[in-house]
Amino acid sequence: MSTDPLPILQSTFGFPEFRGVQRQVVDRVLAAENTLAVMPTGAGKSLCYQLPAVALDGTCVVVSPLIALMHDQLRAASAIGIRAATLTSVDTDQMETIARFRRGELDLLYVAPERASGESFRNLLGQAPLALFAIDEAHCVSEWGHDFRPDYRLLRPLLDHFPHVPRLALTATADAVTRADILDQLGIPREGMIVAGFDRPNIRYMISPKDNTTRQIADLIAEQPGPGIVYAQTRAATEKLAEALGRTGRPTRAYHAGLDPQVRARNQADFVASEDMVIVATVAFGMGIDKPDVRFVAHAGMPKSIESYYQETGRAGRDGDPAIAHLFWGAEDFAKARLRISEVEPHRQAGERTRLTALSALVETAGCRRRILLKHFGDESPENCGNCDNCLSPPSAVDATEVARKFLSAVFRTGQSFGVGYIESILTGQSSERSLMNGHEALGVFGIASSSEEAALIKPVARALLLRDALRANDFGGLEFGPEAKAILKGEAEVALIVQPKRERRRRGGAGAVANPTGDPLFEALRAKRRALAAEASVPPYVIFHDSVLREMATTRPANAAALGRISGVGARKLEAYGDAFLQVIREAA
Repeated sequence: MSTDPLPILQSTFGFPEFRGVQRQVVDRVLAAENTLAVMPTGAGKSLCYQLPAVALDGTCVVVSPLIALMHDQLRAASAIGIRAATLTSVDTDQMETIARFRRGELDLLYVAPERASGESFRNLLGQAPLALFAIDEAHCVSEWGHDFRPDYRLLRPLLDHFPHVPRLALTATADAVTRADILDQLGIPREGMIVAGFDRPNIRYMISPKDNTTRQIADLIAEQPGPGIVYAQTRAATEKLAEALGRTGRPTRAYHAGLDPQVRARNQADFVASEDMVIVATVAFGMGIDKPDVRFVAHAGMPKSIESYYQETGRAGRDGDPAIAHLFWGAEDFAKARLRISEVEPHRQAGERTRLTALSALVETAGCRRRILLKHFGDESPENCGNCDNCLSPPSAVDATEVARKFLSAVFRTGQSFGVGYIESILTGQSSERSLMNGHEALGVFGIASSSEEAALIKPVARALLLRDALRANDFGGLEFGPEAKAILKGEAEVALIVQPKRERRRRGGAGAVANPTGDPLFEALRAKRRALAAEASVPPYVIFHDSVLREMATTRPANAAALGRISGVGARKLEAYGDAFLQVIREAA
């Protein structure tokens, strides 16, 4: 295949050059070579199949896991002139789409794995020329991955039925074991794997122990303008937190699988179209959203794995602008995670424990967060990334081994049946009806940590012991020894606490506040025009242009269509559709 992809990149997509490994992936696809591309979110994975779909004869069939994601990508592709359609259970124009496919009028056809693996769909594909199979979110094919979807396992017969059609698998989230499994399951050779790395340098990683989580997240929202996602762990928690955060004055919505489908769809659509909304959601929300201008992602509790954390935080800053990922964790999160691991199939428990250990290292480290995160995926990084909380404000460490031993002794002496609060009262010598009735005031551990310095360390020590699996919570909320307790009690292991420096509360203008950093009135006028055009076309504003494109317009003030067309992100189709409107705004501001 001798097609030069660069002119198509420039005219259709409006980009002057490829980014990262895009050119390598596109060249392999155009040469009909089977490929696995592991690229971080925001690195332009969709372009790796959209450009070949324009360049090659026939239709590119895209297998995607969620209807919302397909429709989101359909809007973006149609906006730049790519002939695209979806074939899903909610589409009312299925017969028209099938007819267009048979006539060769589609560059892209998006389908779910459930449909793609069926015999009737395979028969349909035999009725028109095919250019490419693109398997998006390919980690779903691996049972070792964090998002296993059994229907992805059924795709191989379809791919093998059309051996002349190249296959491209894409994912942002796969460790070495998962990558090897993807290659095997989809019939891609080892030499066909391109790994771009996992670093998202524009995301600032921040991690804090829970201390009134609602207030902590409200403070984050006050600092960060722009859209944001808050992940909560239960349906009830999403609604309660959304109600509380709504009182801050920011438009806020809840999202979880238990909502009425119409309400859920409306909340999602409102968020996608908004320039400042916060959505509080369970992890059911996110994979189907390709919103590039999310300025922050907050976790109100621990994600289920380090892969999930990477994928969920990766929904921030897809446009390349600065964004925040702030995780709020509690020791009880790790206790629940260990309980979940004990309930999965035995052959998966070792892998799940490895992921949990990686998460505990991430929250406990006094060093670079990014370094820990990237190491899990096999990436190297500098010791100081310059864009995580620990690198920006290095924490100090306190030797709390003696307090930890006293705490463990109190847990043992009281029968391994009581929670953190009660153990704290025993250690600090607080008499109560309960301690008198239990006879615990006669124990040698009663009041042995009554100094203000030691008392202040008790709750952080309890959190650290639960994190390290030296303590576990039983079904009744009592603390009992875990496998790491013995080494601490015998003096064979130390307990160092990480003490984060106090951070000043800021108002609007944190690390993700980049939409209009100089307060340029032209930028705001261009945004207003974009908002109006988006409402008229019933698409989210970012489908018209990203903020970065508007900022460059405001900075360079192009005087004509030729100059406007040279701005990255302004392709031929958008220049024709919207160029005059934005040029008029620029002229009026002169």
